[in-house]
Amino acid sequence: MPKRKIINDPVYDGFLTIDDPVILQVIEHPFFQRQRRIKQLGLTSLVYPGATHTRFSHMLGALNLMGRALDVLRSKGVPITDEEICGAKLAILLHDIGHGPFSHTTERLLIDLPHEEITLLMMQRINQEMEGTLDLAISIFANRYHKHFLHQLVSSQLDMDRLDYLGRDSFFTGVSEGIVGTDRIISMLNVHDDELVIDEKGIYSVEKFIISRRLMYWQVYMHKTVIAADQLLLSILRRAKELNHSPFAFSLSTFDLDRFAEVDDDDIMVAVKHWQHSDDEILSTLCKNMVNRRLPAIRFSNEPFTDIHSTYFEGTGKLANRSYDFNDQEIKVLYKDGRCLPISEASDQLDRHFLEKQVTKYYHFYPKEL
Repeated sequence: MPKRKIINDPVYDGFLTIDDPVILQVIEHPFFQRQRRIKQLGLTSLVYPGATHTRFSHMLGALNLMGRALDVLRSKGVPITDEEICGAKLAILLHDIGHGPFSHTTERLLIDLPHEEITLLMMQRINQEMEGTLDLAISIFANRYHKHFLHQLVSSQLDMDRLDYLGRDSFFTGVSEGIVGTDRIISMLNVHDDELVIDEKGIYSVEKFIISRRLMYWQVYMHKTVIAADQLLLSILRRAKELNHSPFAFSLSTFDLDRFAEVDDDDIMVAVKHWQHSDDEILSTLCKNMVNRRLPAIRFSNEPFTDIHSTYFEGTGKLANRSYDFNDQEIKVLYKDGRCLPISEASDQLDRHFLEKQVTKYYHFYPKEL
């Protein structure tokens, strides 16, 4: 009897069933199991205590949505083979596997590579071990497969990654502004000229999706206290690097895929706890502040901060967010008469000015004693 896994996912209020032997084998791989030990939202739980969910649960959630989306497209007559279904599911399952500890917080600091490149390296390694089983998945992930819409389901402005993380992050933070009509959006998906589109009846759900994403960025992902916590952790790691402190299973100056795959959030926090007792007063103080949640104060401004001398305890930075990216492939709406228009033209709520608007904020973090 074929092996079958049933996983309870509170976000979708039900069970996720996985019975594909290749997908199950990938989930059991150590590279994938590592995702259990990496938080989806980094240090956000210091602001929203419930936000302790992991990359593991997000990747399984995205897999679930991919399966549902492919079923919808097939029901509308879009030709998709069983092999393509498996490839697309594997591509979305592994899309975040290259994240380092605390997800985006430490990206390019521990290792000067973006997580997308590390993801591809990990996928290639698993593929080698599984004798080419992931060839199609890698082709879809890297946008080299001739059916472009399959890649768009993995990575676009309306992909299964974004649909899952908005709903999941909203659920675990308790921030209701992130709730989107996931079921409605998926049921309205279609394909036109090899592009992923949304049927015209789904336009309002997509409008809410775009607005929800903008609200979640400033209320959760770029919350000022989360930024303060991120800056504290980055200061710790920079000081440790300067002192050549490396209790990790890999060198901070070189990249080794297997050693990188051994490092997770727990390793960083064990190191931080250990460094509380460092002879270096700067590192010791920073680590004590992190362990005891003594975070820097932070203030935002619409103008850059000037005449501020950067130290390990004080500094400045910039945040920028645009809810919609015209440089990426636009979300398109398919009408019953065959017309296909970008959302910027189809929507009577989101005009081009709103969609193009980028919000930029500058911040100054500093010790609360100041």
